[in-house]
Amino acid sequence: MNKLLTELKIEAGKLAKSQPTPQFYRDAETQLEFSHGMFFDHPLVIRLQEDVLPFLYDEYAHGIYHSKKVAIEAGAIVLKDGDHLSPDTVRELVLLAQFCGLLHDSCRLDEDHALRGAETSRVILNKYPLSERSKDLIAESIARHEAFKPLTPIIDDPELELLSGALYDADKFRWGPDNFSTTLWEICDYEDWSVEEIIAKFPKGLDMIKSIESTFRTDTGKKYGPEMIEQGMTIGADVYKRLVEMAASPEYSPYNKDKPTV
Repeated sequence: MNKLLTELKIEAGKLAKSQPTPQFYRDAETQLEFSHGMFFDHPLVIRLQEDVLPFLYDEYAHGIYHSKKVAIEAGAIVLKDGDHLSPDTVRELVLLAQFCGLLHDSCRLDEDHALRGAETSRVILNKYPLSERSKDLIAESIARHEAFKPLTPIIDDPELELLSGALYDADKFRWGPDNFSTTLWEICDYEDWSVEEIIAKFPKGLDMIKSIESTFRTDTGKKYGPEMIEQGMTIGADVYKRLVEMAASPEYSPYNKDKPTV
């Protein structure tokens, strides 16, 4: 990563840290604590953390850090939104949500990565002591986690509706501040984009982030997700403005070709 992007990454990280803690992390503190404990204590989750490592893409911002956050937060969403189900069912779905979080991006660089990830989840979990119903729930939730894809409606299956919605929303929470503190820079580095390419892609990327705001699926996601997206948009607009300024500065003249303006 060149000097301009390295310095901008640091600035973006500071911008992200300057944002107030999203309300979700305050209101769901108890649920997050429970889910966090399960993630690090449950023997099957620990086993899966090891088994899924070869399938994750740390260099493309969809590795263990991303998967861990999605897993823990998906579990917390299940806990917050599972009042209509029995306690035993909710506890089981928290476990399955963590499996979904760990597995959902196992084929991230493949075309139709959600469908491929669903298929891969069945292979990885083949010898796990889970019911076929649980494996089906995991696979179907992973298949449904990609944004902007047409999906068949879920009919008379509240467990799938909750589990798939929790996975989707926890994954899309990452489109907020996380996008600019970690994700963007790892993808830029992996793709080896030039500064000019990043400037050209940035407005479309911001539009895509904004469009996520109306797609959250659970009550918790709909309540708290838009705040995270708005924070991401605020950071993104500042990062884009600063990127254009730095690219036009003589200090970074090797990266200054088209001198774009805001």
